[in-house]
Amino acid sequence: MAEKPKLASQLFKNDPRIDEAKRLVLEALKDHQASLTQIRPPQKEAAQNYKDMLDAFNELRGAPLYFPYLGSGFGKGALVELLDGSVKYDMISGIGPHYWGHSHPDIITVAIEAALNDTVMQGHLQQGTEAFQFSKILVEASGMDHCFLSSSGAMANENALKLAFQKKFPANRVLAFEKCFMGRTTTLSQVTDKPSFREGLPQSIAVDYVPFYREEEPEESTKQAVQTLRRHLARYPKQHAVMCFELVQGEGGFHCGTTHFFKALMTVLKEHDITIFVDEVQTFGRTTQLFAYRHFELEEFVDLVSIGKLSQVCATLFKSNFKPKAGLLSQTFTSSTVAMQVGLAIVDHLLTGRYFGPDGKIAHIHTLFVEGFERLQKTYPGSVQGPYGIGSMLAFTPFDGNIQRVTQFIQDLFQAGVISFIAGSNPARVRFLIPVGAITVKDIEHVMDIIEAVIKMNRDARIP
Repeated sequence: MAEKPKLASQLFKNDPRIDEAKRLVLEALKDHQASLTQIRPPQKEAAQNYKDMLDAFNELRGAPLYFPYLGSGFGKGALVELLDGSVKYDMISGIGPHYWGHSHPDIITVAIEAALNDTVMQGHLQQGTEAFQFSKILVEASGMDHCFLSSSGAMANENALKLAFQKKFPANRVLAFEKCFMGRTTTLSQVTDKPSFREGLPQSIAVDYVPFYREEEPEESTKQAVQTLRRHLARYPKQHAVMCFELVQGEGGFHCGTTHFFKALMTVLKEHDITIFVDEVQTFGRTTQLFAYRHFELEEFVDLVSIGKLSQVCATLFKSNFKPKAGLLSQTFTSSTVAMQVGLAIVDHLLTGRYFGPDGKIAHIHTLFVEGFERLQKTYPGSVQGPYGIGSMLAFTPFDGNIQRVTQFIQDLFQAGVISFIAGSNPARVRFLIPVGAITVKDIEHVMDIIEAVIKMNRDARIP
């Protein structure tokens, strides 16, 4: 049988000159990363140019950046270099996507290979094999039936709501948890339980809220949530299409529910034939399993799942009975080929490496941070509470949790060399999304040392 002729793309990508170019890039990367071993302050000679650029950027945006951060485009694992020459620990991972840290050689290799493709974007009419492979691995790992890729977590959530509304038409109400975060589109701003996110926007959807789990009152909070859910269902009979589940409330402060809590609510929803949608844009890949709903053993209940952040390309996964009618889901482009191939590599690393389970890297990272914060609590009683959260999603409360004081603490932490973010209110918390694929034990030790220094600085500054 005659051998099939090779495609031009195969001949190009297998050209030995390409391999040599990649080898030289990785060699240069290793050489230049050798200087990035720890945090460092800004270069004095770069200060004015850096400030001028930040001021100009803030003006172009119409609003100031949260941090005075402009990256140089280079880093080493959990360390990232800024244009002012400073080097910091990135403990927020760009609020999630930089799961493999900065300038990781494996990611750069995959990105170079993807950049050899004929177009930057893959889209609705012209998909590449990466889209097929990514969809396949997500369907197999999730146990769902179908996967629709999209370029943002917000779009993945929008698509999930579309599927639910079309399936349950004419039901048009949504159920969600108090203090939830779903996204910032016009519709998702209505679901997100934060009034400032929808100030000045027209109401586009009706949402009824259910109180979330309270760790200090497990039975009472579960009972209260079920009672509130039943009350909403009785008040608006057959009008709810879907309930959105954020299994770990990230924006709300890294509050976690339990299997018992979620099953109690989902059982009621199934009795009323209401769609169960789990938003995993943040939790995907950050618990003891790839999907948090599997960590909480909720497979039998879940109809729709969204993922994003660390996956680079986002997706909506759904059961066969939610297959959309023609025209409901579409987009000019899905995402970039680089994002698809990098996301696919990250998910593959997670599935084949030792990241999940009670003895996996994620659990080990969590334990090290817990031990570090317990040590700080003993050394500086009353100055820090926590950590809260699960897996590689961590938060802690400095001092009394006053939002202004926590915001200042986060800025002080940034100046000291650790990038974090804020979450929750009353009390507010400092939030970490750990770069699991890059962080080392030594990194964690250094980060805890910096946190301790900032706690001590703030504590001493307020002692009469």
